[in-house]
Parts: sequence; structure tokens; C-alpha cells
Amino acid sequence: MASEPVSVVFKLYCLSVMTLVAATYTVALRYTRTVSSVLYFSTTAVCITEVIKLFLSLGMLTKETGSLGRLKSSLVENVIRSPVELLKLSVPSLVYAVQNNMAFIALSNLDAAVYQVTYQLKIPCTALCTVLMLNRSLSRLQWFSVFMLCGGVTLVQWTPVEATKVQVEQNQFMGFMAIAVAVLCSGFAGVYFEKVLKSSDTSLWVRNIQMYLSGIVVTLIGVFLSDGAKVMEKGFFYGYTPWVWFVVMMASVGGLYTSVVVKYTDNIMKGFSAAAAIVLSTVASVTLFGLKITATFSAGALLVCVSIYLYGLPKQDTSKVAKADPGKDAKTKLITV
Repeated sequence: MASEPVSVVFKLYCLSVMTLVAATYTVALRYTRTVSSVLYFSTTAVCITEVIKLFLSLGMLTKETGSLGRLKSSLVENVIRSPVELLKLSVPSLVYAVQNNMAFIALSNLDAAVYQVTYQLKIPCTALCTVLMLNRSLSRLQWFSVFMLCGGVTLVQWTPVEATKVQVEQNQFMGFMAIAVAVLCSGFAGVYFEKVLKSSDTSLWVRNIQMYLSGIVVTLIGVFLSDGAKVMEKGFFYGYTPWVWFVVMMASVGGLYTSVVVKYTDNIMKGFSAAAAIVLSTVASVTLFGLKITATFSAGALLVCVSIYLYGLPKQDTSKVAKADPGKDAKTKLITV
């Protein structure tokens, strides 16, 4: 399906919102995990996020179908009468649930700026899954940018930065391992979901509903297994503040907004967005958490930003070069002589 023509202003709007959502969500989540004396259950926050995404997707499908009758028919056909499809979408639901919970663990132990940079490892992970699962190829420049990105993340982690205004105990190694699991989940689930989307003409919002229904079940099981006794004692919404609800809403809206950005923007703009989110997260971390920027962090973050840009550059089409006009080449040689 060809992309719909949109104005530059709308693309810049998409880019700006995507950047603000990514940076704000990371910083706000970090804030809720480090400054509050009453800590909420992260598993319940992940579950509530899935519920909100489901209702938002239902609203978008209602708009797409145009009437409640068509919405009902679509849900009956694609949800109630399609248990195999629900089972198929339960795979990314489970993986995304693990990824989202790992984000809470990571941001409880790492600064928002460090997390934002290190999380870009999802790019090489996604690239590898794309090659293996979708049989696509990467250009030499893309492979070079992948290795550059890994080098940049290594520099960021080489000398751990210090946040002077954070008083809670942190485990840098646990935070990095949580990010490692999150990027693996992100790469696999993203490519798997793309493969499912392109295997049929089913609406994106229908696929989202199928996935979020499975996601709610998966995350509820996660709440029971991880914090079941504490939730029964203190309540499902224990420790929830306006900031926690803000994080939940940002996660919900951000997840759905990504599909809009993918539809209307290109890889270069998404690369700029990721780089800008890193910069904004760094500035916010210095202001809110007293982050001390080191030379290795600055160098690593710069390498990551450049690699993201290079990875998003379009592949050069060289198919026309081989079909050069012999007569034109001969004339060019005569002129040169």
C-alpha cells in the first residue's frame, strides 16, 4: 500500500510528538521509581497500560468501521470466531509484557539518559531478526552503523555516570541486564508483529485488539505470580500518584502513536527523533537527577546518534548504473579526448 501524501508540517508534528513522548515517558518513569517513598507495583502499571491500549484501539476501529454494527461484526469475526489468530498474537503479547516489565527494572537502576542510549541496541537486534525472519538484507552502511551503535553503547556503559540527586539504592549490572532482555524482546516482537500484519489484509487496529486482549491476560498472570500476595494485601492501585498515571497514559498513547509515525514518516525522521529523545533525556537527567556527564558518555551518545542517522539512510539503487547507454559513454569519451 502506497503511503498517503502528507505535508512537511504534519511530518514535523509527528516527529515532535514522537520525540517528546519517548523522552518524557523515560524521564517520568525514572522519576516515579526513584523519588517516591511509597513504590507502586510495576506489574499492575503494565497491565493497566494494556487495558487502556485496548480501549483506544476499540475507539480507532470504531472510527475505521464507521458504525457500531460494523464494529460488532468485525469483533465477532476476528476475535470470537478466530481463536487461532488470538493464539498467534499471544506470542508478541507475552514478549512485550516481559519487555515492559524490564523497562521498569532498568529505569529503577539506571539513569534515564543512560537507558535511552543503551535501549537503542534494539536497532541491531531488530535488524538481525529482520534478516532471519523476513529474509531481508542490510546494506554495508547499515551493518557499519550497527557496529558503530554497539561501540557507542559500550562507551556509555564503560564508566558508569552518577546521579547525585537520586538517593535510592541502584544496581547498574541489573539495570543493564534488564535492558538487554528488553531489546531482545523488542526486536523479536516487533518483527514478529510486522510479519503477522503483512500475512493478511486484516486491519492494524483489529490486530492490536487481538494482541492487547492476550496482553491483558498475560500481564494479569504476571501480577499474580510476581506481586499477588502484596496486591491482595495493599490493593491493585497501591502507591499510584498522578505521576504514575501520567506514565501509564504516556506508555499507552506512545505505543499506539508509533503506528501513525511509521505510516507517515521515514527511517531518517525516526532516527532524528531517537537522537533528539536522547538529548532531551540527558538534559532532563542533568536537571532533575543531577546527572554528571562524563567524556565517555558524551562520546558514546554521539556515536549512537550518528549511527541511528546512518542506519536510516535509504539504500542506494545501483540497478540503473549497470544499464548505461553505450553510445552515450562513447560520446563522453570522445568529448573527453
